[in-house]
Amino acid sequence: MNMQDTISDMLTRIRNAQLAYMETVFIPNSKIKLEIARILKEEGYISYYENDKTNIKIKLKYFKGKPVIEKLKRISKPSLRIYHSKDQLKKVESGLGITIISTSKGIMTSYEARKKGIGGEVICFIS
Repeated sequence: MNMQDTISDMLTRIRNAQLAYMETVFIPNSKIKLEIARILKEEGYISYYENDKTNIKIKLKYFKGKPVIEKLKRISKPSLRIYHSKDQLKKVESGLGITIISTSKGIMTSYEARKKGIGGEVICFIS
C-alpha cells in the first residue's frame, strides 16, 4: 500500500481506536510520529507510548468513560501546506487544545514556538 500522508494515517488510527474504546493502538514508526506521540504524552492526551523498531504502541487515555481527545484534525496536508509565522500563531480555542507545529527547531506546540519566536508548518490541532 502506498501511503502518501503518514501523519493523517496516525491521527485516523488514534481517532478510530478511541471511537472503538480500544486501550492501545499500533502505528508504523517514524521520527515525526514519535515526536507527535511525545507531545501528546507531555500534554496529557495519551497515557504513554512505546517505540520498537517497526511500531509505536500508544496507550489511549479516557476520563469518566470518554476519550480525552475530543477533536483531532490534520491542518497542513501534502496537497496544501499551511505555514504560520510567529505572529500568526495564536492561542487555540481559549487554551483548550494544542496545535502541533513543525519548525526549523523541531516538532513542538504552537505555545513553545511562540515562546521561541519561530513559526513553521501547522501539522495538526488536538483538543
